[in-house]
Amino acid sequence: MEGETVLCAASAYEQKFYMNPEFEALPESIRQELQIMCVLYTEDVGGVLMIVFDENGNLELQVDHEENDFSFDEIGSVLKIKELQQRKRELFESLEMFFRVFCLGEEIS
Repeated sequence: MEGETVLCAASAYEQKFYMNPEFEALPESIRQELQIMCVLYTEDVGGVLMIVFDENGNLELQVDHEENDFSFDEIGSVLKIKELQQRKRELFESLEMFFRVFCLGEEIS
């Protein structure tokens, strides 16, 4: 795999959630937790939140917003991302391990 792989995303503009079908092997409870987290984020600060894996299997939270979206809370976004990274650290680490083993074919040491 080269480049980034989107795990899931939510958009305040389209009021939609997307889960990459390649990750249907994840437990339903994990998929629901990701959906709730992403949707609550976009409801709170607006814009688009994408959870992606880079080519090395590192999980990243990427935020985007339309240029003319004056309701997007940029400061709130940064704070919310930091909060999610702390509160959901164990989940994110588990997802990275899942991706590295099942998608990148790495051995568990």
